[in-house]
Amino acid sequence: MALLDVQNLTTRFHTRNGIVHAVEDVSFKVEAGQTLGIVGESGSGKSVTCYSLLGLIPQPPGRIHAGSAIFDGIDLLQASEKDLRKLRGKRISMIFQDPMTSLNPYMRISEQLVEPLELHEGLRGSKALDRAIEALAEVGIADPETRIRSYPHEFSGGMRQRVMIAMALITRPELLICDEPTTALDVTVQKQVIDLIRDRQRSLGTAVIFITHDLAVVSEVCDTVNVMYAGRIVESAPKESLFRNPLHAYTRSLLKSIPATHEKGEDLHTIPGLPPDLSNPPDGCAFTPRNTIGNPELCLKDRQPRLVEQAERHFVQDCPGCLSRK
Repeated sequence: MALLDVQNLTTRFHTRNGIVHAVEDVSFKVEAGQTLGIVGESGSGKSVTCYSLLGLIPQPPGRIHAGSAIFDGIDLLQASEKDLRKLRGKRISMIFQDPMTSLNPYMRISEQLVEPLELHEGLRGSKALDRAIEALAEVGIADPETRIRSYPHEFSGGMRQRVMIAMALITRPELLICDEPTTALDVTVQKQVIDLIRDRQRSLGTAVIFITHDLAVVSEVCDTVNVMYAGRIVESAPKESLFRNPLHAYTRSLLKSIPATHEKGEDLHTIPGLPPDLSNPPDGCAFTPRNTIGNPELCLKDRQPRLVEQAERHFVQDCPGCLSRK
């Protein structure tokens, strides 16, 4: 039985300019100890998917229209705010994209690290502080006994992200959601943060959902990959299968855009245009106007493509134009 089983999740935002179809009919499973990657351009629905699971969508204007998300027998989408508070930060934790805006600038690191221990484990005083110092040491912060009394602005970007990792893992959660945790970091620090998350995952047995737009990161850390576009999963497969045999034109375009796949001096491949306006989604295949490596003339016009299994555990939208290869 999967640790998390999401079925037909649909989240929309009701705005003055219309209804934004941010996430439509998204389904996936996460096993204990597994790393699931969710990849796609900005606005594809990656973060909204995970925020919906934790009840972090602002309501209004957001509203979960359909679906279920079963975590250890609990439907997260139907759970009360009180029940979600018991899960968030204890059994399910999240590392946010920008630690500077996620950490409270007016509170010392010690107060912020100790808070989940006080809320979820009832620890107080020196016991909680010792656990917090230990957590900082585990994520590689030197002299944790001194640094724990610092404020967030006294840390570099990479160190703040380490603090966020320590805070997310201090209660030893069963599921960790990482929302583009390496986006604002340079390449060297990115590698350190990724290695740190993987090391803590192995030692704690935590399942991880890794949200990113960087396929190089996906290739390094994930077991299974969901590729999202325009609020829907267009392809889902084990990592090896996806990189060896990408089927959807969008997935192939993303892989073709990786700089390392180009010869020195060669022009980088780019995907033309922009994702569709999700307040006015197309009736057919959303990728049609940007499809340059498939056959856009064959793309579906009258219905949304459906996710079908093309090979073992390899699912892809059944749009003929996106499956076509020129």
